[in-house]
Amino acid sequence: MILALETSCDDTCAAVVSPGGEIRSNVVASQGLLHERYGGVVPEIASRRHLELLDSVTSDALERAAVTLHDVDRVAVTRGPGLIGALLVGVSSAKALAAARGLPLVPVDHLHGHVVASTLEPEPIEPPYLCLVASGGHTFLARVDEPSSYRILGQSLDDAAGEAFDKGARLLGLGYPGGPAVDRLARDGDPAAFEFPRSLPGHGLDFSFSGLKTSLLYRLRDLGEGERERRRVDLAASYQRAIVDTLSTRAEQALAGEGLDRLAIGGGVAANSELRRALAERCAHRGVGLWAPPLALCTDNAAMIAAAARHLVALPYPDYLSLDAAARLGPEATRAAA
Repeated sequence: MILALETSCDDTCAAVVSPGGEIRSNVVASQGLLHERYGGVVPEIASRRHLELLDSVTSDALERAAVTLHDVDRVAVTRGPGLIGALLVGVSSAKALAAARGLPLVPVDHLHGHVVASTLEPEPIEPPYLCLVASGGHTFLARVDEPSSYRILGQSLDDAAGEAFDKGARLLGLGYPGGPAVDRLARDGDPAAFEFPRSLPGHGLDFSFSGLKTSLLYRLRDLGEGERERRRVDLAASYQRAIVDTLSTRAEQALAGEGLDRLAIGGGVAANSELRRALAERCAHRGVGLWAPPLALCTDNAAMIAAAARHLVALPYPDYLSLDAAARLGPEATRAAA
């Protein structure tokens, strides 16, 4: 039985997952309302809130799973990437929990968690598959031949897709977080009302979203205040369609180039209704299976950290006592299977 903790940004998360991938519990305490007044995550506030919440969230996860610490065989924790102060809270807590019982500890790359979230029950995807991860901080396409590792095929050269949503929402006068706000507003708009760029740089599979944000800024300026407010719904729909078209086009290109017939999606942007619809249509047209996890597994959560930990080398006690968090992680953070 795996107890996993995730504190890479502003959600305090704990989960219990069986070795077979059954989610016994997956608890998330969101700080969204706390940071909404600032228009984004304040790192110091996030880390202090993690300190206040993590013990109770962990206890809740164990209780919901109907287990105790005596039933836990290993502890897993997000080591990075993320906000260093927030990560340190999770890593310190995980080391203490593991060391108290001499349990092994598995440090996990947060992005690896998103890549393998769809390998959990009840309908786990089987390798090889392509994974599109799109979140507030990262956007990339990865090939997965074994769940213990992944190979990045293309990534954003500037803004991540989630960052583009947040910045676009701010320009449109919407609240935080921006992605869900744009998604809700766009449902009543015309996605063909305005033309925005779809930047697919180079001959590979990379993304670029910074020009899209600038294009929205100029369009809003040209419209003027009155017209801008009247056309806000159409602007949101058109802006969202540009992001979705870029992501789904690159995913389709990667599927064809790699010869894969399974696609998984992960990250907060994977909860976007327009993206899920567009990818479902493209996958159906190509005869490709699509694994779109429940929304609770798209945003930050600890169950996906446990999913990765199932396939990674665990550090024995006391080797992990010197383990530190890392705001950035390189390829070496994704280890081979034990």
